[in-house]
Amino acid sequence: MPVTSTEPTTPGTEAMSPHWINHLPEPAVLVDAALDVILALNTAMARLLGCSRGSLVGQPCTKLFRDQRPQLIAFTEETLFRGNAWSRDFTIEHRSGRVIELEISAARAGEAEDQHVLLLLRDRQLLKTLRERHEVNHYHRGGLLEWRRVAELFKDMERENQLILHAVGEGIYGVDAEGRTTFVNPAAERMLGWRYDELMGRVAHRVMHHSHEDGTLYPLKECPIYAAFRDGSVHRVGEDWFWRKDGSGFPVEYTSTPIMDNGHPVGAVVVFRDMSSRMQAQKELHQALEEVETLKHRLEIENAYLQEELSAEYHFHEIVGQSDAVKGIVRRIGLVAPTDANVLVTGESGTGKELIARAIHQASDRRDRPLIRVNCAAIPKDLFESEFFGHVKGAFTGAFSDRVGRFELADGGTLFLDEVGEIPLELQGKLLRVLQDQQFERVGENRTRAVNVRVIAATNRDLRAEIQEKNFREDLYFRLNVFPIESVPLRKRIEDIPMLAQEFLERACVKFNRPRLTLRTGDVELLKQYHWPGNVRELENVIERQVITADRHLDFDLPGQDDLPGEARGETPLRHSGSRVMTEQELQALEIANLVEALTATGGRVFGDDGAAAMLCMKPTTLASRLKKLKISPADFRASQT
Repeated sequence: MPVTSTEPTTPGTEAMSPHWINHLPEPAVLVDAALDVILALNTAMARLLGCSRGSLVGQPCTKLFRDQRPQLIAFTEETLFRGNAWSRDFTIEHRSGRVIELEISAARAGEAEDQHVLLLLRDRQLLKTLRERHEVNHYHRGGLLEWRRVAELFKDMERENQLILHAVGEGIYGVDAEGRTTFVNPAAERMLGWRYDELMGRVAHRVMHHSHEDGTLYPLKECPIYAAFRDGSVHRVGEDWFWRKDGSGFPVEYTSTPIMDNGHPVGAVVVFRDMSSRMQAQKELHQALEEVETLKHRLEIENAYLQEELSAEYHFHEIVGQSDAVKGIVRRIGLVAPTDANVLVTGESGTGKELIARAIHQASDRRDRPLIRVNCAAIPKDLFESEFFGHVKGAFTGAFSDRVGRFELADGGTLFLDEVGEIPLELQGKLLRVLQDQQFERVGENRTRAVNVRVIAATNRDLRAEIQEKNFREDLYFRLNVFPIESVPLRKRIEDIPMLAQEFLERACVKFNRPRLTLRTGDVELLKQYHWPGNVRELENVIERQVITADRHLDFDLPGQDDLPGEARGETPLRHSGSRVMTEQELQALEIANLVEALTATGGRVFGDDGAAAMLCMKPTTLASRLKKLKISPADFRASQT
């Protein structure tokens, strides 16, 4: 578009010719916003800048507002969109270098398709001087006394309002109908980080409420604060987000109350409160409640486990005996107990392997946490993983709720794996991983859980032979066998039989509410002659049966001695045949013959009150394991019965 030096014309701007603009009483400039070109200006505008009109026509408008280009673009876009706009945010520089603070009114000019904007500029300092002069003249006309009275009245009102605003702990600020800030109290300044003079006249939403907590844009039309003076209703918001000057945010609750003038809303007062402390307290309380619930659930499981242990008729006994074998066991327990080393207790059934495990636990630093026992021989193959590691609801058919496994239950304590040789080979790898990493996953869950568990394992099997037969992992064996302890069979510590028998006798009398009975020397000698394949557990059972059947005293020579095997009643002893010492093979043959006789008498039944295990005073699982080792099938005897 050609531009002359004095009187430019553009289509559609005849009504806004330079001659017309020159009659405006305030500095004015006509701008083509699309081309950023000054189309015309009046003499007052040239005088405000200290320049000639001709030197400015045709120049970019943004040249007048140096370093304010973004604000000018936004301001002109608002003018073109709304038809008019107003601002106190701009400054302009006089030719002499003096910076002039401006108040600008803007209006769209020309035809609808034009993007022409008329700007009226006012020197804010000059306006302030004129207002003060007008007020002085007004009060002078009204009289000096009236002026003083009004001045004092306003001072008192302002002082009272300031005291109230300063005393309130909540943040308070006001906005006009355009959403621009009209006042801010000190509490709001502290919480927002903005000074009073930095917020005045600025659109409050764009300063402190422009985004949600996650950073997504918060449109102005959705802001509840602005809704208050649009619909004239009070809006209360319980959870929202304000932003500070430094870019950080904080949770708030606020109330936006409309300011009414003749029934019309002209603005709103916003009272807000920082919710950071309350939300942090709620979060900590929620975490504490979750922790309490977790501990409660764990205690319930531990209590159920302990009740299960009590219902299993477990009796805690101290290790009784003065033989060298017992002293050696006690000494090794004292060595390993203070450490966290895994222990493998080996020995025949009934020798007190579980007693050794409990003694290690009680002498360790983990004594305040539970000793969790798992009888590996009694767990169905399909439930091993769930029993060890737990499962989540729906992990498999029948999993109606979450279940805590034995490893998690023993966290911080000791896990006793009884009959560890019964663990299926496919599960041994997972057990090895827990022992190495102290980590596991529940069945049906991807979350990895960490535990701090000490493992004590026990077995009556020869695990080295099991390794050779590929029934037990060698790496798992070495992980368990950090510190081995052998539980010596009773036949290798005969000197402990009198002490054990006396202990069991006293306990049985109390248990069955019988008069105190005396163990005689002859009784002890008879007990020493027996081979005791069931070891200490068998001795205890024999004593208990004698207490039940005895009248006034024990007499193993009487027919009541049927409770003892024939060898202990003076019949053919297991260890001796006349004066000849029997070999291990001969002893094994006698044991096989004894087992075969029991299976024949019970028709191949191992379990139950009328089974071979009950007849032999052995645990059914122990008898089943021994039969398997000796390759004796109970089914053969059931067939022979039929």
